[in-house]
Amino acid sequence: MQFTVLGIFAFSCGVILLYRLAVLPPPVLLLGATLPALFWFLPIRQLFSAAFWSIAIGFSLGVFWAGLSAHERLEERLPAGLEGEKVHVSGYVCDLPVAGSFDSIRFSFCVTRWYGNSLIPEANTSLPKKLRLAWYGQPEGLLPGHRLRLEVVLKRPHGTLNPAGFRYEDWLFRKGYRATGSVRSAVPDPSIFCTPACQYHRIHAQLANWVDEQFADARHHPLIASLLIGNRGYLSTEHWDVFKATGTIHLVAISGLHLGLVALGAGFVARRLLLTVSSYRLSERSVRVAVFFVVLLCCLLYALAAGFTVPTRRALIMVAVGSWFLLKARQVSVWHSLVIALGLVLLLDPLAPLDQGFWLSFGAVSMLICVFAGRLGGTGWLAGLLLAQGAVFAGLWPILELVGQGQPVAGLLANIFAIPWVSLVVMPALIVGALLVALFPALSGLVVPLLDAVLGWMWGFLSWVASMSWPSLDGSAPEIAGFAVLMLLIATIPIRAFRVAGIALVLAWATAASLPGESENPRLVGPEVRVWDVGQGLSALVRAGDEVLLYDTGPEVKGVFSSVESVLLPNLRALGISRIDTLVISHADSDHSGGIDLLLREFDVGRILTGEPDAIRKKLEQGSKVSIQSCAGEGMLGGELSLHFWQAKGGFEGNDASCVLSIRHEPAAMEWIFPGDISARIESRYLKEFASQLPSSKPYERVVIAPHHGSKTSSSEAWVSGLSPNLVIYTAGYRHRYGHPHKDVTARYQRVGAEALSTACSGGVVMTLAADGALTTQEARHNAPFWISGPGLTRDHCKIP
Repeated sequence: MQFTVLGIFAFSCGVILLYRLAVLPPPVLLLGATLPALFWFLPIRQLFSAAFWSIAIGFSLGVFWAGLSAHERLEERLPAGLEGEKVHVSGYVCDLPVAGSFDSIRFSFCVTRWYGNSLIPEANTSLPKKLRLAWYGQPEGLLPGHRLRLEVVLKRPHGTLNPAGFRYEDWLFRKGYRATGSVRSAVPDPSIFCTPACQYHRIHAQLANWVDEQFADARHHPLIASLLIGNRGYLSTEHWDVFKATGTIHLVAISGLHLGLVALGAGFVARRLLLTVSSYRLSERSVRVAVFFVVLLCCLLYALAAGFTVPTRRALIMVAVGSWFLLKARQVSVWHSLVIALGLVLLLDPLAPLDQGFWLSFGAVSMLICVFAGRLGGTGWLAGLLLAQGAVFAGLWPILELVGQGQPVAGLLANIFAIPWVSLVVMPALIVGALLVALFPALSGLVVPLLDAVLGWMWGFLSWVASMSWPSLDGSAPEIAGFAVLMLLIATIPIRAFRVAGIALVLAWATAASLPGESENPRLVGPEVRVWDVGQGLSALVRAGDEVLLYDTGPEVKGVFSSVESVLLPNLRALGISRIDTLVISHADSDHSGGIDLLLREFDVGRILTGEPDAIRKKLEQGSKVSIQSCAGEGMLGGELSLHFWQAKGGFEGNDASCVLSIRHEPAAMEWIFPGDISARIESRYLKEFASQLPSSKPYERVVIAPHHGSKTSSSEAWVSGLSPNLVIYTAGYRHRYGHPHKDVTARYQRVGAEALSTACSGGVVMTLAADGALTTQEARHNAPFWISGPGLTRDHCKIP
């Protein structure tokens, strides 16, 4: 048993390690990884111990299994020639459609047939089996059926690519979406053969419709749908804000907590019934076996009702393994069951390590095992609850920091009350209430108010906690890791003096970490300019010494996407930045000024310079005290970079009101120009004042951010030839409907010999200036994982027009 568990653990490590590789090993090398398993059958195995072979065989098989799965997924590929073209596909809807922005329906579509003789996949590839689609202009939010024939316009998987923050391409790869796009038309297609998977999704959609019909009048219908069947499509932005602020998102993600409650409830009821009805006919072992299968069946039914999502399947495996060990009453370490569950999860789903939930789930269970396993006596329900919450809070904090999330202090209070309430009141009421309504529809009038009452109490409490002012615990990675280790030691070492001293130390550190202090930034050796990949928009970071300038904040669509939340906040935190000395907002368009309020809440901002001060003031929350100034004047950044702000006179609005920023490093004769969205007529004015407003010496090297993302209304011949940049950077979205950059614009820059980069292809771009004045440019795609930067994938084929 010991060597088996060791092999399973090594297998798990092999699976996880594969996703740390920059390049996916070819199939031939993956086959070579299975050699240790073959050596087991040769006399050479006698030269090494059984432990060695368990580790070697398990690890090599883990790498092989994960690599094989990754190759299989990456072989699904939309031919490059089909991007942007109308194609017809048939298949079925394989998740619950949700309402999106701009009156759209967003859903997953499993393809069973592609139409057209030209749809020939590339060599060693196959056409995508699963698409992520949006159908715009559908205010009713209804699809014409479950099995459909669609006319769609598709593109390959693509998203913003930066060192930190949410990456849409990671999510698409993890979920199996090998193309995304929009629907042009949809008609029912009953000719499609409905496989068991198709039948399941049809039944789950009918179940979701039934829940909507029965509980539509409930005040907390979104919470009912989420907790009962895993349908989170009705949760609003307000819901998500409260859950994030209180660290309780796990309450509405059907996972281990919910399936564990179902297992406990089903096991208790089944055992009591069996002992009552058959106390003289069934042995104790028979009762335990029957209870095990009842628990497994109930958990499986609940997992199917909840959509059988990745977290649900993972929780189902963990509950099944734990129940099996209880059934067998094995006197072995509880860690063995956890390792076996880990191995089974990775065997059935080798892409699981790409999920944050995978690390959080196993991390939380590991913390609870550390705290409670091996205790000789009980702790009492209240002490146990407090101990569990403290251990999970401390233990998961380092993991949350690694994935770019914080650990809200409010979560301690919120979870201490919310978890017991959900466990003991909400979930039993939901399950029993739904069964009663299904069996006796007339009881709906009694069940709905009851569910609203129990959910209303929970929601009111969470909203109250979220509205409170909580201290922010800021610490370095070693401090956070040390805090987690100390909390675990306090919980596990039964020495009173040690616990008192440890708690005192934790409280002292927490108090010091929560006290407001001076905002300090790391000091750089040389200047650095970062152009973020924010899609169709612009945001760039300039650093010199310990001073920071941010030019624009990128796009925002309220309730849908914010580049500040998805890109800027996680990347600024990853760089250790806590203060922005100067925030330049070129103009008030939403693709340049999105999410300013959120940025001001999270960071100290010294001043705002903008081409449209009045419009920016209207965007800010009332009470904001940051200084807003017009675009004019000169300055220094970090004592190394000279700044020159310029705006065309004449009361322009919109694009032509953009604040143009030129940054110059005199010793290296280096210059960067950020022109916002100015058009050709403003470019000519800038060029006329160029000689008098800027130093006369021509810089050795010049980098220009293409005006208006490379639009044909900007980057005139005079602008391009007058500046003659060494490098031009286009900040545009991938295959965006505006078509930036325009081919005429790119041709002009090519004629003057400018090297060209596009954030749509390169991802974020980092330019650093060395002590000798040499400029080094790094593209994020060169450090991207193999499922983003691999040969033949989106960024490998991405070209500037």
